[in-house]
Amino acid sequence: MTNNNQNPNLPIVRINKLVYGGQGLGELPDDKKVFVWNALPDELVAVRIINQKLSYAEGVAENIIEASADRQDPREPSYLATSPWQIMDFEVENRYKKDITLEVLKQQGIPVPTIQGPTHDGQMWQYRNKMEYRFCDSNGGLSLGLYQRASHAKLAVDGSQLAKPAIDQITYKICMLLANIGLKEKDLNSIVVRSSQTGQLVASLFVELGTFKSFELPAELKGLNVYQFKQSTKMPPKLLNRFGDSSLEDTLLNKSFEYDVNSFFQVNIPVFELALQKIKDECQSGDIVDLYAGVGSIGLSIAKFAADLIERDPVMTKFAEINAHNLGIKARIIQASTDQALEYIARDKPLILDPPRTGLHDKIITKILAEKPLKIAYLSCNPITQARDLASLTSLYKIQYFEIYNFFPRTPHIETLAILNLK
Repeated sequence: MTNNNQNPNLPIVRINKLVYGGQGLGELPDDKKVFVWNALPDELVAVRIINQKLSYAEGVAENIIEASADRQDPREPSYLATSPWQIMDFEVENRYKKDITLEVLKQQGIPVPTIQGPTHDGQMWQYRNKMEYRFCDSNGGLSLGLYQRASHAKLAVDGSQLAKPAIDQITYKICMLLANIGLKEKDLNSIVVRSSQTGQLVASLFVELGTFKSFELPAELKGLNVYQFKQSTKMPPKLLNRFGDSSLEDTLLNKSFEYDVNSFFQVNIPVFELALQKIKDECQSGDIVDLYAGVGSIGLSIAKFAADLIERDPVMTKFAEINAHNLGIKARIIQASTDQALEYIARDKPLILDPPRTGLHDKIITKILAEKPLKIAYLSCNPITQARDLASLTSLYKIQYFEIYNFFPRTPHIETLAILNLK
């Protein structure tokens, strides 16, 4: 695939490799590094610069002058907004995810055994059980929207090829209902819609308005929460109205879990279960400690009899209590930030870690190295911060097992699991 329709004002760049985050890396004519979306290794591209920094720039490939043999046409025009790796074959995507993870580990000097994966279930499209859309005025009406890559500009869309079809169908229907009651882009912020594995649908709508009148739910929608959220003030959302029931129920490793539309819950459950099974095989115990428990989806899935679940969010703590009770597991639910609950880390209990993208707090690493739990399972959504943390932990721990999971096909996101044993 070659596009010779060049804009002479755009710099021409040869792409050297893909980097963590999903961009191609090259050099501008002045030798400054540039990170380029819509680019693959070895391609020659004309780059529209979208962000200039002192030591590097960011851009988007506007024209593909010399295309990689791995390039393919994306499924949708809005691919850069949600799934920028639609430009390559799925097998190629998995190869790049492994190469990038290996490079991240090598940069930190992490000694690992043979790396497994990327593991997936083969489902490349329509796998997401949660989507967030914006709104925009389009063609005289109201449309769903997405932010364009590295921009505050919105792009009108009908949906996403990554979402379960029922999610896009109900989100479009809600958008039309909002338009029918006279709401415009200026009145609205965003909408989040979730689907259970059985197809139940719930949503949270975020509006700029101070009030929200009665709203008749579509028959397919189990519940809707409406929040006032003014982006300009940075204030937390304020609940304005609640319609129906916004809770859902899903099954993980044959155990039932309740959560709600705003809970943290994996968006690709079949692949998440593959990771859960591995953690269970390696770490199942009568009693475990889960430092980032959420609604208990990992800790309660693998615990036989008891668990210490640490979670700072009061709503998710409530669901963790419900789930532990329903599953008959004796659980201590501790509502606190992880770095304020260090006393629960114990030598004789497997330790489960699934932190946010920022990774582990220094206090947690220090406490782990002091208490020396015999077994650790560390699931991460950010291999860079995980590698940083492993560099500290491997002073006392050996990485017994390491696996890459492709939770988010057609995107550059990578999930990794490390199983650590005390040396």
